[in-house]
Amino acid sequence: MIGVDMKICLLCSSGGHLQHLYMLKTFWSKHEHFWVTFDKEDTRSILENENIFACCYPTNRSIRAMLRNTLLAWKVLQREKPDIIISSGAAVAVPFFYVGKMFGIKTMYIEVFDRISRPTLTGRLVYPVSDQFIVQWEEMKKFYPRAKNLGSIF
Repeated sequence: MIGVDMKICLLCSSGGHLQHLYMLKTFWSKHEHFWVTFDKEDTRSILENENIFACCYPTNRSIRAMLRNTLLAWKVLQREKPDIIISSGAAVAVPFFYVGKMFGIKTMYIEVFDRISRPTLTGRLVYPVSDQFIVQWEEMKKFYPRAKNLGSIF
């Protein structure tokens, strides 16, 4: 699914979701990439020399933020033309995954490590449009039958 010369959109909230994706640096640093995340202190510190598009927050159950991030998704994905969107959540993934599918962009979602016995709301919303859905616990496959369990990335 991921080729040698692919352009990657790395998409996440700040905090733990950002740390989660950043831990995959040995993978994404080999590819052309850009980030979509919150403009917060931890983001600016961790992604100091990275290409970042700031998304709207707070995203938790906010229709306003969802609409603004949908417009942002349309603009950013049309301009940057990534081959794949990779996200570890949270809610900002929803508009980007659905707009991305409209543009024919592949999507990969990584369900967060701390979810062992029940799925996240974001995971449930993006699962239908995820080309690849990754879980880190075998127990999560009962919620996401076509998911791949790659074990812990920690």
